[in-house]
Amino acid sequence: MADTDETKEQQQEQKQEQKEREQVKAEPSDKKAFGGRLQWIIMAVVIIVGAGAGFGLGRIFGGSGTTETAQATEGGPTLPEGIKVNTPDLTGDESQGTWYYDLEPVVANLDAPGVTRYVRLTLTLEIDPQVEQKKGVVFIEEKKPLLTNWLTIYLAGLSLEDIRGDRNLKSIQSQVLDAFNEKLFPDSKPRIRRVLFKEFAVQ
Repeated sequence: MADTDETKEQQQEQKQEQKEREQVKAEPSDKKAFGGRLQWIIMAVVIIVGAGAGFGLGRIFGGSGTTETAQATEGGPTLPEGIKVNTPDLTGDESQGTWYYDLEPVVANLDAPGVTRYVRLTLTLEIDPQVEQKKGVVFIEEKKPLLTNWLTIYLAGLSLEDIRGDRNLKSIQSQVLDAFNEKLFPDSKPRIRRVLFKEFAVQ
């Protein structure tokens, strides 16, 4: 009986020791798993905090950076004297402030040897809504002789072939647009959006 009790006790002790050994073996793997998860959590938190800080600093120090006043004070492109910039429309619909200016007709002889052919051209300028209309009109009126002179010389250099077809007409519009923007707003971004043909007659 005593031997049987001792054997049972020994078996129970062995079982207990085996359980303890298994727990000791299991603990490091649990710690490793927990440690791995902890590292991923820390990395995720660091990335989120870093992204948030970068976004916040960008908003604080970035600013819009393209306002006319900033350009003027930093020596960047400026509008000609007497032209005022309208404040941007908060709705984002800039077409509300767009305005148009009609130039008087320009007549020029075409470059057609042996035949007298001429073109009569009347243009309408579509002006950026950021340019205040009253001051813009006065400014364009002052510069109109330069525009008319350039347009007359430009048209006199064209042949009949140069003015035939929609592709050539679009090319003329593009060249006139570039030249007018250069003459009116040489030190700022272009303020004439489009050049529209009101009349284009060849005789």
